Amino acid sequence: MTGRLPMVVPDPALPTHVRIHEVGPRDGLQNEKTVVPVEVKAEFIRRLAAAGLSTVEATSFVHPKWVPQLADAEQLMPLLDGVGARLPVLVPNARGLERALALGVREVAVFGSATESFAKANLNRTVAESLEMFAPVVETAREAGLRVRGYLSMCFGDPWEGPVPIEQTVRVSRRLLDLGCDELSLGDTIGVATPGHVAALLAALDEAGVAAGRLAVHFHDTYGQALANTLAALRHGVTTVDASAGGLGGCPYAKSATGNLATEDLVWMLDGLGITTGVDLGLLSATSVWMAGRLGRPSPSRTVRALSHQES
Repeated sequence: MTGRLPMVVPDPALPTHVRIHEVGPRDGLQNEKTVVPVEVKAEFIRRLAAAGLSTVEATSFVHPKWVPQLADAEQLMPLLDGVGARLPVLVPNARGLERALALGVREVAVFGSATESFAKANLNRTVAESLEMFAPVVETAREAGLRVRGYLSMCFGDPWEGPVPIEQTVRVSRRLLDLGCDELSLGDTIGVATPGHVAALLAALDEAGVAAGRLAVHFHDTYGQALANTLAALRHGVTTVDASAGGLGGCPYAKSATGNLATEDLVWMLDGLGITTGVDLGLLSATSVWMAGRLGRPSPSRTVRALSHQES
């Protein structure tokens, strides 16, 4: 689709491979004002896997009252039999884990906050209380042989509290990992991080004994910094990056959170750096165009728009 562009110019200071943790079907669609039919969600996930994404976060087993857009988790998962990708799901509590286990899910994630304000808004608990809630969930999941990811939101800034001290984020990160999470995704939920802040946080986590290999980064593009922040994380040795096809998503509990880093924009940058992802950019872009049609609006991804313009 793009001929020989982008020109590949590797940087020896960067990793040679990056695993993209695709969050569009969960983190993207949960922010839609209208409910997407379950058959469309299943097709979206199948297309993403066919484009080469090895990890596609499928849905959330949260109470339908709180996220009605994902109320069809029980109907969705059986439609994904045979999809050639890892299909983690979000489980907010013990009941959510119980529902996921009943469907044979093999990977789950819990979702915490680095700040008290967002913990209250998102979970109606303090940070300490939320960690207490997660502890038996993580333990049960690990006993069942599941891989567990921890999400930590508001790692860089909070709409109520402002800048989040690095030591505060490190402290909660360490506690979440100590529960038994295999991986921790650091979330810039409202998109206020800058590369220097990212580098400083990752250095502080390293000093606290958290290796880059256990971390992922999850950036929102509110101020256009998501790719720059990702590059800063790659330079520190992080090799797992969260992204959302077409730039879908935000956060229903943080109104200043705009779309996630678009997977296509990320792949374009990584392709140019000679970093392997296994993702076919043409197929991925076509998938986002298809999904944008189902949502009734164009994709916000700059790469999707550029490639679509070339085709037309």
